[in-house]
Amino acid sequence: MTDTRDGTGEWVLLSYRLPREPSTPRIAVWRKLKRLGVAQISDGLVALPAGARTREQLEWVSEEVIDAGGSAAIWLARPATRAQEGQLEQAMAAARAAEYQALIAAATNAATSDPAARAPAVHRLRNDLRAIQRRDYFPPAERERAQAAVQALTPTPEAATAQAAQHTKPPARRARKPARHPEEETA
Repeated sequence: MTDTRDGTGEWVLLSYRLPREPSTPRIAVWRKLKRLGVAQISDGLVALPAGARTREQLEWVSEEVIDAGGSAAIWLARPATRAQEGQLEQAMAAARAAEYQALIAAATNAATSDPAARAPAVHRLRNDLRAIQRRDYFPPAERERAQAAVQALTPTPEAATAQAAQHTKPPARRARKPARHPEEETA
C-alpha cells in the first residue's frame, strides 16, 4: 500500500452493479470478492489496499461483472482520514481473525481424529491456511496460532518414521519345511 504524508495509503476500489436476475452471476462475483478478502464499504463498493496484484484482481472481477450485463468501475482512492483507513484495516483483520479461529478449531478436531482420516484433513487445512494468508493484508494475532495449529498436525520426521514403521506389515514369512533327520530318510 502506498503511504502519503498524511498517513493514509492508496486503495483500489471496485464499484459494481449487477442485475438481480439471474442471481448466479451476482453470487459468483460475491464469492470471488470474498476469496480476495475485500473490505465492503457499501453495497456494490469494495476496496483492497492498492498494489499491482490487487488492482489486476479487481479488474478481472470488473470484466466479469460487465460480461454478466452489469456495470463496473475501478477507482484509486485515499481515505480522507487515518481513522477511516484504520476502520477498513480493522474490518479486514477481524474477518481474517474469524477465518483463522475457524481453522484453529478444525485443526483441533483433526488432531483428535482417527490417524487414517488425519492426512486428508491436514492437506485440506494447509490449503485453507494458504488461501486465508493470500487475502490477509493486515495479519491478526490469530495468524500465528493458526499456522502453529496446522503445523502441529504434521509429524516431525522422526515421528513420521516411527509412525510409518508401526503401520507397515512385517514381511510375509515363508512356510519352512521341517528339517529331516537322517534316520527318517532310511525308514
